[in-house]
Amino acid sequence: MAVVIRFARHGSKKRPFYRVVAADQARARDGRFLEILGTYNPANKETKLKNDRIEHWVNQGALGSKTVCQLLKKNGLKAPSAV
Repeated sequence: MAVVIRFARHGSKKRPFYRVVAADQARARDGRFLEILGTYNPANKETKLKNDRIEHWVNQGALGSKTVCQLLKKNGLKAPSAV
């Protein structure tokens, strides 16, 4: 089971709201996940991240999606990219 840190989309039509989640790579984008690691609201660029849990998953070998890696880099965290 390969773990990936990625976005899960929520919110209404044309008003997206994303959760940063640790999920199995084979699962659907909005499907089952292992843990919620934070949130990102692109409307006002607000991010809330659980830094300690993100570091835990990265230490366990989780890879970040391209977009999530960019978001983590802006917040001072580092995650290896899956792409």
